[in-house]
Amino acid sequence: MYVDSHCHLSFPELHGRIDEIRRDMAAAGVDRALVICTTMEEFDRVHGLALAHDNFWCTVGVHPDSEGVVEPSLEDLVEAAVRPRVVAIGDADMGWQRERFRVHVRAARATSLPLVVHTRSASEDTLAVLREEGGSAVTGVFHCFTETAEVARAALDLGFHISFSGILTFRNAADLREVARLVPLDRLLIETDSPYLAPVPHRGKVNSPAWVVHVARQVAELRGLPVESVAEATSRNFERLFPGVLARSGSSA
Repeated sequence: MYVDSHCHLSFPELHGRIDEIRRDMAAAGVDRALVICTTMEEFDRVHGLALAHDNFWCTVGVHPDSEGVVEPSLEDLVEAAVRPRVVAIGDADMGWQRERFRVHVRAARATSLPLVVHTRSASEDTLAVLREEGGSAVTGVFHCFTETAEVARAALDLGFHISFSGILTFRNAADLREVARLVPLDRLLIETDSPYLAPVPHRGKVNSPAWVVHVARQVAELRGLPVESVAEATSRNFERLFPGVLARSGSSA
């Protein structure tokens, strides 16, 4: 019913609890999750989770905050991206490493896979590089969105989706809730960014994909919709943006 479109199940806080996490997901009606890669050193572990479980998929990429790690070439990303159950390039952002971001955009263009973007305090540069490097050939999602309505509109104009995390439920996130109201429902995703950013009423705890339901409830409240409608729409958006998730081959339960 629900999809967590961005989580880090390979991180130490969660990796040893996969069976428990999957049980909690099933109990909450969260039937799928996208596991995000943040370093090339981590990729085999992330990919292994996607291969082992038929409701997990994964990305390949290097997070902008990752320093002192293997710097992937375009060829490295393209080679990993064609493996089973890899459905996107990222987590990517301008961050401190502009050339890294450009390589990720080029890999998304070369593979025709969507790009997972996290823009923080560099939205103008991020949008400019996407226009320069990708144009209409690259789409994807601005995940864990915390930027302004103007940035959201620019991302939507480029064909990107917007994903909201548990931050949407925080008391001090009134401006972000206004942004969430304006994003078209057919371009909106929900996520946990686990193990971070646990939503209210779990704020301060280690986050888990099962709690994406609280993000969906917040979106439903903002829009005056049944939560089931938000679950259906965001799940449909997930399938459209990441069509590889419709193929469940190459995995076990």
